Amino acid sequence: MSLPAPATHPNMPPSKETAKHECVSEDALQHLKTYKYSSVDKSFISRYILKHYWNGFVELLPMWLAPNLVTLLGFFFILGNIALLEVYIPDLVGPAPSWVYYSFAFGMWMYSTMDNVDGKQARRTGTSSPLGELFDHGIDSLNCTLASLLETAAVGYGSGKIGAFTALIPVLPMFFSTWETYHTHTLYLGYFNGPTEGLILACTFICMSGFFGPQIWSTPLVTYFPSFADYLGDMTFRDFWIPMILSTFFIAHLPACIINVARARRAQKLPVLPLLWEWTPLVIFCAATTAWLGSPYSFILKDNHLVLYCLTMSLVFGRMTTKIILAHLTHQPFPYWTIMLAPMIGGALLVNHPYFTITGTTLGPISASTELWYLRGYFVFAAVVYGRWAHLVITSICNYLGINCLTIPNRKPNEKASSNGAANGFRSDKGRLD
Repeated sequence: MSLPAPATHPNMPPSKETAKHECVSEDALQHLKTYKYSSVDKSFISRYILKHYWNGFVELLPMWLAPNLVTLLGFFFILGNIALLEVYIPDLVGPAPSWVYYSFAFGMWMYSTMDNVDGKQARRTGTSSPLGELFDHGIDSLNCTLASLLETAAVGYGSGKIGAFTALIPVLPMFFSTWETYHTHTLYLGYFNGPTEGLILACTFICMSGFFGPQIWSTPLVTYFPSFADYLGDMTFRDFWIPMILSTFFIAHLPACIINVARARRAQKLPVLPLLWEWTPLVIFCAATTAWLGSPYSFILKDNHLVLYCLTMSLVFGRMTTKIILAHLTHQPFPYWTIMLAPMIGGALLVNHPYFTITGTTLGPISASTELWYLRGYFVFAAVVYGRWAHLVITSICNYLGINCLTIPNRKPNEKASSNGAANGFRSDKGRLD
């Protein structure tokens, strides 16, 4: 698969082959003009409490601030937190000064706030468009591993297997929610969902680390509950962490996604089992990650390079899911593959090649330096590919719809703000339609 060539000028369209492959051909983009956003949010907290907070917060934003820029500003809070993490908690264990943990919680909260008011800002300014949903959920995909990396550092899990699990596990619910939306054309958020209740819990845990110190998560639970000493033994919160996360996903999230997709397919009198092949990119992502980081010949976790790995995977997973979102918006076939997965498979094979080496040969395990430079090269490759692809998609959509991405065009004094929004369709508001 060749890399997509970006439009070098805002008015220069991509080649027909590239446009078709990347779902930005005119035949694909025409569906954007009739696209309508649909969502279901069952969270009581968001519907009865946070809704009023978001409605009040959006009134503080200036009318010249573009909704996509609101989304981007929220993401900058997370990137700023990652920079603080590298300075104060490079080993992902700590402890760091208390204010660092509070800044993590504040950054995650502000990201969530911006993520939930960008759609409201779009309707205030009359700049609603399908690009908003793509931009919104695309940033969410990039944020998956980064926000969880902050939580990994806040609870002091370090650059080990539990830390890697904590940082990378959010890709599972994000992928299946995106897959579900592709087939049902509706974003479903349950009574307990990650963007609301999950984020509140994460911020609470991080604030507790700021107040008590991250060591509370590795302290035996009997210290806090001495009356249950016979039952708790030496167990810590860490012992419950992985089972709790996995059970939440496999019991609460995944079955609901599958059921909703099955209902949508039955309504169309279409089979469900063939859709399991669409899990291929996630299976490759998870298998390659497990094989790479779990290999005894890998130095990524041993030498504390989990942050670089997660930054790279943020771009890889971001493109993987955003391609699904774009295919959903443009009514195109499900994207099974992205070239950004290839180096991931290569890295897994590279560190595990001693298992395949012929006995008696001199080729041994790769060095820590070689693996690190491979990962650095992978990050640069992922950043370039993602950047070129994002530029191609955004400029193609903006040119086709006649809109701007990060700015609000000047209007005539007598032009109603709502006219632009009505013409361009509905923008994502994370499932909260007010």
